[in-house]
Amino acid sequence: MKTASIIGAAGYTGGELVRLLLDHPHVRVASVTSRSLAGQPLHRTHPNLRGRSELLFTTPDQVQPSDVLFLCMPHGEAAKQIEQWASIAPLVIDLSADFRLRDPAAYRMWYESDHPAPGRLASAIYGLPELSRTRLRESAGPRLISGVGCNATAMNLALLPLARAGLIERVICDIKVGSSEGGAEATQGSHHPERSGAVRMYSTAGHRHTGEVLQELGQMQLDVSITSIEMVRGVACTAHVIPTRRVESKELWKLYRAAYADEPFVRLVAEKTGLHRLPDPKILSGSNYADVGFDIDPRSGRIIAMSAIDNLMKGAAGSAVQAMNIALDLPETLGLTFPGLHPI
Repeated sequence: MKTASIIGAAGYTGGELVRLLLDHPHVRVASVTSRSLAGQPLHRTHPNLRGRSELLFTTPDQVQPSDVLFLCMPHGEAAKQIEQWASIAPLVIDLSADFRLRDPAAYRMWYESDHPAPGRLASAIYGLPELSRTRLRESAGPRLISGVGCNATAMNLALLPLARAGLIERVICDIKVGSSEGGAEATQGSHHPERSGAVRMYSTAGHRHTGEVLQELGQMQLDVSITSIEMVRGVACTAHVIPTRRVESKELWKLYRAAYADEPFVRLVAEKTGLHRLPDPKILSGSNYADVGFDIDPRSGRIIAMSAIDNLMKGAAGSAVQAMNIALDLPETLGLTFPGLHPI
């Protein structure tokens, strides 16, 4: 058995990690930390785990050396403390945005500050298995794996086959997100009377996750807008692609099948009829699956690439556990095969 500790386990992503690892056949959760909840039972903040674990929250300074360390800390904190955490675990998986971008200049551009640990950026492995499986599997010695941006994950998976084929001249991504993307700490925007029934533009342009897509798929004309809607979990990405040449549906099927035929958690959902003929995040709640679809506007030739994920799972904790499995040379799907609920 491998031991895992979770720093900052009181938030939504930390809770999802605990939920997944409690049922993992090769990993034991050794400790979970929260400064404000130290000494209190896990179920105090994650009530779905009542009766599933006797773990109590501890303070971060009480964490003992572990095989795997998950960092679920506020943006900027993991980078400041990375040497401390890397000294007690040979595999560190940071679920913040601190190590997603490999270029310090790109980090400065998207996050408007200098990186606290720029020497660590180039060696950090981007933690989306569909893009980084070889590096996750083959990197030797102590490893630092970055988490993935949930919106970036949705965009990357929707656009990957088109980018590989050189078909993207310009793309505009319209993304709809649920309230859990804002985290567990309440804000005015997440207050129920303000949030309920709202279709509120969250980011009109220049969202930070854009940098991850440009890094992973190559430079392109990419515009991103994000809208908060009345949904707790989920990301729905609709990418409007102006292609470099006109393509037919048959070619798109070949490209997407070739890209995802061997991917255990990517499903093609592009049917002509039926209620669930295109990706819908509602049916992915709690699952690590990503549904990807596409269509073509017959008049303009515009390609519409779509994806749906659970932002807390494939967009965060699920991909992190999937990356851990690969890095530890375990079957990639361990602990991750829950299919989601329907109806919900």
